Amino acid sequence: MTGSKPVPGIVDSHHHVWDLSVRDQDWISKGELAPLRRNFTLADLAPEARAAGVTATVLVQTITVPEETPEFLALAADSDLVAGVVGWTDLTAPGIAETLAGLRAGPGGEYLVGIRHQVQSEPDPRWLVRPDVLRGLSSVAEAGLVYDLVVKPHQLAAAVAAAERLPGLTFVLDHLGKPPVESGELVPWAQQIRRLAALPNTVCKLSGMVTEADWGSWTTAAFAPYADTALDAFGPGRLMFGSDWPVCRLAATYAEVVTVARELTAGLGPAERHDVFTGTAVRTYDLPVTARPAPPQETPCA
Repeated sequence: MTGSKPVPGIVDSHHHVWDLSVRDQDWISKGELAPLRRNFTLADLAPEARAAGVTATVLVQTITVPEETPEFLALAADSDLVAGVVGWTDLTAPGIAETLAGLRAGPGGEYLVGIRHQVQSEPDPRWLVRPDVLRGLSSVAEAGLVYDLVVKPHQLAAAVAAAERLPGLTFVLDHLGKPPVESGELVPWAQQIRRLAALPNTVCKLSGMVTEADWGSWTTAAFAPYADTALDAFGPGRLMFGSDWPVCRLAATYAEVVTVARELTAGLGPAERHDVFTGTAVRTYDLPVTARPAPPQETPCA
């Protein structure tokens, strides 16, 4: 990707925005997600990100409507914070290649770095390996984009199969595959994570953990077995930090999410921490860089 935005010390590889006056978000209409039912904009995120030392982000799709992606690309073009966009398009559509080309050619199209679909909501656990989906994923690879996986543990086997069949496509696992943090179980989640990580075209996001735990009483220690498994399986060079803001606000502040990630990676060396907090995201999403970023500074844990 070409561009002039610098990518400094920390990249937040996963966050969202939405404006309910533009489009409803029916997934937050009721129940425990209701606190999210208000507008969340880049202007809301920016001061929290800056205060946490985050000055470059990847904006990720929220709902499965075609209008959202060009809107996000336009936001990125006007933002000094968003360095890349993971958008949505219908993977099963016969004209997906043309749609992707149109997005790349439109306003802000240079910021399109990946595609994502809400696989976690698909009733078919093998949705990712349907022939029409695999054809769409092939088009994503041919367009030079990556594919973000938002799946639940029972869908990880299909993610492994899709990554095996498409070695030319980089698959990015969001939120560690949503491990069962609240119950404390590791198996079979850890087995599938290791199967996925054994494939060289896979990457994982250290994100989304706080909302998989008990929202009111989580501890960093509860996340350690899952983060350690991911670190061991993927290595720092294929692991990247993400906040999952504003969804994370259900259980933690932005600053707390960053602190948890720092604590979980405290045993790594400077170069390895640089990968997790900057390098992996820059390489995977081909983010625009004007100067090599410095490793994140060490800050004492509160």
